[in-house]
Amino acid sequence: MQSQALWYVDPGRAELRDEEIAALKDREVRVRALFGAISRGTERLVYCGSVPAPEYERMRGPHMAGQFPFPVKYGYSIVGRVEAGPAHLQNRLVFALHPHQTIFNLPAAAVFPLPDGVPAERAVLAANMETALNALWDGAPGPADRIAIVGGGVVGLLVAYLSGRLPGAEVTVVDIVPARAELARAVGARFAMPDAAPRDCDLVFHTSGKGEGLRLALALAGEEASIIELSWYGSADIAVPLGEAFHSRRLRLVSSQVGRVAPSRRPRWTNERRLAAALALLKDSALDTLLAPPVCFTQLPGKLAAVFDPNSELVCQPIRYPGRIA
Repeated sequence: MQSQALWYVDPGRAELRDEEIAALKDREVRVRALFGAISRGTERLVYCGSVPAPEYERMRGPHMAGQFPFPVKYGYSIVGRVEAGPAHLQNRLVFALHPHQTIFNLPAAAVFPLPDGVPAERAVLAANMETALNALWDGAPGPADRIAIVGGGVVGLLVAYLSGRLPGAEVTVVDIVPARAELARAVGARFAMPDAAPRDCDLVFHTSGKGEGLRLALALAGEEASIIELSWYGSADIAVPLGEAFHSRRLRLVSSQVGRVAPSRRPRWTNERRLAAALALLKDSALDTLLAPPVCFTQLPGKLAAVFDPNSELVCQPIRYPGRIA
């Protein structure tokens, strides 16, 4: 059986490659993709060739092929239908952490059936929701906290969505793009431009991927508050003002990364349990506002430059594959 997959082959260039699908092994499933999503943060670094050499092994995605910097088959958000495999999974809609590809085989344990009430197109947010959930565990916000999220991309908005479910929490998304105000309100948060952002926050999440955003996040944090850093800068050097009031105010700058379960949950939670929980958190139709109109998979190589344009106002770019959805 033949499949097509997206490969990043040079800085700023990708192509579709034909791949032969091996015969199905015992305890494997064959999945035909229906929807996917592009990560505008991490995946843009891959597209630009900006993954630093010391991180080549740690940056390998699940079921990735090739070697950094190029060529690589990379991606980690795909929803499809099981066409063959164990009886209890046949014809089920499932989510998988897999590169962008039309048909693929995976171990049955590596696919996650969609919960009732989570449509296939929205389920592409699962990997981002998992990142947001892990960040909340790292930050440990509480009821009535004043919380700022600097960066209104998909992860930042999902962090705002989860934080806004805390009783009495005052949650504000801070971004330089005024159009993000509507999205912030859709997920239950306030919105502010940087010059009007709330100060003296109990907790700040930074997701903008820019040094200016991190400096703002430090400025918004209150005395002895934590700044949870979700951005990953690849090979870029970021200047951070740790020599001003950082020490006298006893601020905490904490990295949050989805590769491992947050320490507060690690004794009890596996990555699989966390991803299943992220899928279950996607039942709210308000989250559909984060999804741009989908791009056809066959047109994807020619669309990536626009998707990854730093000036784009896209939040999440879905991919639509040819196939039967119903």
